Amino acid sequence: MSAYLAQVWAARYFWMHLSLSDLRSRWRRSYFGVLWTIIQPLGLTLLLSLVLSRLFGADIVRFSVHILSGVVVWEFVGACCAGGSLSFVQADAYIKQFRQPLAIYSLRTVLTATLVLCTASLAMLGWTLVVLPQNFGWSWLAIATLYPAALLIGWPLATLLAYSGARFRDLPHAMGLVLQACWFVSPVYFEVRMFREGGLDFLVDYNPIYHLLQIVRAPLLDGLWPTATNYLFCFGTAALFGIFAIFVGRRVERSVIFYL
Repeated sequence: MSAYLAQVWAARYFWMHLSLSDLRSRWRRSYFGVLWTIIQPLGLTLLLSLVLSRLFGADIVRFSVHILSGVVVWEFVGACCAGGSLSFVQADAYIKQFRQPLAIYSLRTVLTATLVLCTASLAMLGWTLVVLPQNFGWSWLAIATLYPAALLIGWPLATLLAYSGARFRDLPHAMGLVLQACWFVSPVYFEVRMFREGGLDFLVDYNPIYHLLQIVRAPLLDGLWPTATNYLFCFGTAALFGIFAIFVGRRVERSVIFYL
């Protein structure tokens, strides 16, 4: 495993170049460019907050921060899952010509999503400073831990989906349904109290998406540090996905090229 990671590191200039190239092509010929990563979540937050705060009887100021954090983090999750399932398929030209660890192509996808997450977080932090300035404090330093936690979860998850997506081409299409189901059973836009009042505590307490969201929501919404349980679930999920990715990779990596 150490030798494999050494090969990944040795190819760092290659996958970093691919990731930056993805970002450049994403906003090529766009007037606002990278600012869209800030404009889009703010616009969606404004719309959802105005409607859902009335439907759920929530305080619109606090609920807007809840929605914005959900929009930003969920975009990362969606990019890792949907993009991860296509990582090997979209990189087939490189895979057929160069012998590199296949995990660099899923890392490319997740790194791009992480950079977008970092940029979109500026909207989240700026909006919270405007509407909930009283929550600003040392606990906001915990938000910086979101990015390594997200990267450690996203990379093995995207790698697993990439192996499956190369073999089963229906997987990228099915990911839309899977992501929608995960969205409905996670407190992305819905408040945690709604799950608990409905007797669905397990959808919160044992949901890694909730614990990942708490890394930003605890400081922003309450001015508190995330709990040890939040980090335990996040890094435990990363370890679990990592073990599965290593197991699957050792069995099928050599045969992936035959499905491309």
